[in-house]
Amino acid sequence: MELGLVREIGSKALLAGGGALLLFWTYTAVKLVLSARGINPLIKQFFTQVAAGRIDAAYLLTTKAYRQHVNRQQFIRFLADLKLNKFRNLKSGRPRLQEGDVILTVKLTADNKDELPLDFTFTKVEDNWRITRIIRANA
Repeated sequence: MELGLVREIGSKALLAGGGALLLFWTYTAVKLVLSARGINPLIKQFFTQVAAGRIDAAYLLTTKAYRQHVNRQQFIRFLADLKLNKFRNLKSGRPRLQEGDVILTVKLTADNKDELPLDFTFTKVEDNWRITRIIRANA
């Protein structure tokens, strides 16, 4: 009799734990999606500015802290080293939260199937997203 009671309580506890985990995961996913709104238009704007040769406009999409650590010439050299002109398509991955910032891996692909993954870190400045960091991703 006691063994049956333990099994019944254990099954209910397991179901309750699974339900709580599912609820937490859903809440976190919705929170991430809602908080990341506005990032994809920023990425599009960034690459549009770079493609049009408006490097200063792209540079101004970064945070003040980024501009204090990476001056304009370093930014231009970084973009030149990426050789962005050979890439045609852009695919963004799933956003990740880290200490209030959103990290998004963006994969640029060329016609010859070459890929360039970049990790963009975004932070909210007032009500607008700004780029805090851009690095080559480990792919």
